[in-house]
Amino acid sequence: MDIETVAEETPHLIFTETIDPAHGLQGFQARRIAFNLGLSGKAFKEMTKFVNALYNAYVGSDSSLFEINPVLKASDDRIIAVDCKISLDENALYRHKDIAEMRDTREENATEVEAKAVGLNYVDLDGNVGCMVNGAGLAMATMDLIKMAGGEPANFLDVGGTADAKRVEEAFRIILKDPAVEAILVNIFGGIVRCDRVAQGIVDAYKNMGDEINVPIIVRLQGTNAEIAKELIDNSGLDVQSAVEFQEAADKVQQVLA
Repeated sequence: MDIETVAEETPHLIFTETIDPAHGLQGFQARRIAFNLGLSGKAFKEMTKFVNALYNAYVGSDSSLFEINPVLKASDDRIIAVDCKISLDENALYRHKDIAEMRDTREENATEVEAKAVGLNYVDLDGNVGCMVNGAGLAMATMDLIKMAGGEPANFLDVGGTADAKRVEEAFRIILKDPAVEAILVNIFGGIVRCDRVAQGIVDAYKNMGDEINVPIIVRLQGTNAEIAKELIDNSGLDVQSAVEFQEAADKVQQVLA
C-alpha cells in the first residue's frame, strides 16, 4: 500500500510512503507524513492520528482504494476529511455484510445489475457490436478485433467456463437490451469447456429466443472439438456465421457492418 500526500506549502510536491502489509503502518511513517505537510503542534498530532485512522479503515474494510481529497486543517488545528472516494473489493464483501447492505442498485447500470444477478460479468460500453467471450484476456483481444474490423465494442461480457444453452441465452438477452447493437460476436476458447458443447448451447439458445434475435451473429470457436462445433453451427440452418481464425471473424464482422 502507498499513501501519497501533497505538501501544504508546495502543492506541486508529492510524498509517498510505502507500507509493508506484513508490518502495517509504522508510527514514524505517520509522523513523517504530517511533517511533510508542514504541520506542527496540535495539527501535527491530529494529522498523525488521522493517518493512522485512515490506514485502519482501509485495511479493516478490505478496500482497494481510499482517497481523501481534500483534507482540511481547521483554524483550531483539527484535521477534517472534507471529501473522500472509497473503492471496496467486492470479493471481500462477504466479510462485511453491514457494508453490503448499503448497496443501492438504483445508482448502478440496470443491465449490469441484471447480468450480475445471473452470474455474468458484464460492462456496458458505447459501441455497436456485442461481445460474448470466456476470459478477460480474450475479451480484450476481441474488442481489439472489433475495432480492427471497423466497429466499436458495445459491451464486455464474460460467460466464464460454463457456456450451456441457458447461460448463452441469458447472455444474448443481456446484449440485445442495447438498441445500438448491430451484430454479436461470440468468441470462445474451448479449454475447460468443449467447443461442440458451446456450439450446441448457441444453437439451442437461438431456437429458444426465436424472433428476439434480430441482428447477425458471428461465432468463433477455437480449441477442443472446434471443427465439430463449426459443423454444428454451419448445419443448424440458423442465421449464424461460423469462423475459426481471428482474421476470419474480423472479416465477417466487417461484412455484416458494411
